[in-house]
Amino acid sequence: MVREFDAIIFDLDGVICYTDEYHYRAWKAIADNNGIPFDHTINNRLRGVSRMASLEIILEKSACPFSDAEKEALAAQKNEIYKQLLSEMTPDDLPKEVKRTLDTLREKQYLLAIGSSSKNAPFILQQIGLGGYFDAVSDGNNITHSKPDPEVFLKAAQMLNVAPSRCLVVEDAVSGAQAAHVGGMKAACVGDASNEGAGDWNLQSVEELTEIL
Repeated sequence: MVREFDAIIFDLDGVICYTDEYHYRAWKAIADNNGIPFDHTINNRLRGVSRMASLEIILEKSACPFSDAEKEALAAQKNEIYKQLLSEMTPDDLPKEVKRTLDTLREKQYLLAIGSSSKNAPFILQQIGLGGYFDAVSDGNNITHSKPDPEVFLKAAQMLNVAPSRCLVVEDAVSGAQAAHVGGMKAACVGDASNEGAGDWNLQSVEELTEIL
């Protein structure tokens, strides 16, 4: 059987582990402190979006404008709250089926990478026991454009020295699947993106990857 891919690039949040609630709690604290309405419906719009872009969405509900300096301060405050919450994470927050899938793909000699908009990706990976596990980590620290721009995935492919067409992206957000396609990659989707039919493969769980690869 001729292999279609040489590398698998995983989004982090919602695919490898789940930090949605930590993000929500941190943004909620910022919104509450500034009298801005914020709930899970608004939070869902932030998935796969950079920190500053997320803040702009939240500030749509603000009764008063914020300067660029004030926005930077709010984003920094949110990140400090978020990092404090992330420190609660342990290897128990890595689902067993995800680790099993990663190990199986490693045994099949696929290159494995992370493609995440989060600047906290390295810290999260360390907390859940995957520090140093991946062949490359492309994240919010080395990109300037958020998904659906393909930059984070293209940089991951570049780090791996693999052509984009030989990379499969695993995503749970529609914007992530769109980013993969714009970058010339195919996408296997789980979660919301799978429910929306956004992928070339729409899976019920990450573990189904082992059936298509």
